[in-house]
Amino acid sequence: MNAEASGLRVIGWTDLNGSGDAMHINFHRNGKYAYVGHMGDTEIGTSVVDISDPRNPVVVNQLTKPDGVRSHKVAVVDDLLVVNYEGYPFQPVDPALATGFKVFSLEDPVNPRELAYYHMPGKGVHRMKFTEMPYCYVSGSDTGFHEDRQTFMIIDLSDPANPKEVSRWWFPGMNTGAGETPTWHPDRWVWNHHAHIVGDRAYCAWWDAGVIILDISDKTRPTLVSHLTFDDLSAPPRVAGSVHTVMAIPEKNLLIVTEEELEDGVASYKKYVRVIDIADEQRPRQISILPEPQGDFAHRGGRFGPHNLHERRPGTYQNPDEVFVTYFNAGVRVYDISDPFSPREIAYHVPPAPTGDRPIHMNDLIVDAAGRVYVTDRHGGGLYIMERTKNA
Repeated sequence: MNAEASGLRVIGWTDLNGSGDAMHINFHRNGKYAYVGHMGDTEIGTSVVDISDPRNPVVVNQLTKPDGVRSHKVAVVDDLLVVNYEGYPFQPVDPALATGFKVFSLEDPVNPRELAYYHMPGKGVHRMKFTEMPYCYVSGSDTGFHEDRQTFMIIDLSDPANPKEVSRWWFPGMNTGAGETPTWHPDRWVWNHHAHIVGDRAYCAWWDAGVIILDISDKTRPTLVSHLTFDDLSAPPRVAGSVHTVMAIPEKNLLIVTEEELEDGVASYKKYVRVIDIADEQRPRQISILPEPQGDFAHRGGRFGPHNLHERRPGTYQNPDEVFVTYFNAGVRVYDISDPFSPREIAYHVPPAPTGDRPIHMNDLIVDAAGRVYVTDRHGGGLYIMERTKNA
């Protein structure tokens, strides 16, 4: 099968030395190296990729992970690398597992040197948001929380060899160990997937509970600004759920919100990429939905639906009128939101599956300052590097 594309083309690719179960991506500040997290299909946790020639990415090092966990997320600031350790999904929590996160020095960017391991009981860390020193914002676990779900935690890395928790916030009802009682339907998973940080606000994707906006001006005491839901939390998730990413575009007073598709084939209910107006952050409101890719994707095998966004990390592509989305088997989609009430698709690329009978599952992406798109396929396809073409 050939690629399906308009406005995007692949210029470079690596199967990550055969460990192509790729996920999260961050760049070193020198622009020469990318750090790629892995889903955990093999013993590899993090790949270091030389991207100095984007047309010929080369794996120059691979870090292994402990047994029984996955290390699929990476975060880089200056000469520090943070990687997560999380128990595999749908597996019982094993207290013997190395769950939490590790901090590495990147003084030698090819050979990360371990500085610290920070243990978190339970499932561990799912994602981190670390864009400037000294604070790293993690979705982390601890004993006593409902179904071992992760909360919002602020970690101080001013001494990288000795990380310290500053504070945490959780959705009311999660802390069952302290006597709280869940108020949501038992079919819902209520937890912090991860947060997007802009100034003194944390925009949290709270999975089946929707969007949480926190005031973090006092790092020792995060407080709730507002909570946006898309359906009734006392009912099973049938209209909305699995909120994965909440990305703020402060120049436009907008949030872009993805819901992760979890089902293969024709899903029980659609997942969306929603556009939210936060001009009044006390009363966020949905104003539009990004158009769904057209085609027979729901019948091609695998998941057809959104996953993640280019989250506009410092030093990367910052156009506030464009949104980049990974759409699992529908590849990478690019949208123009210059009119946020009427967004339109302007580019896409769906590569052929490189691994035989498994459909592609485009998972995470990041766009460099030059506009090149780095995107991973969690089904074994590795790392793709794309560029825009003139018809985009």
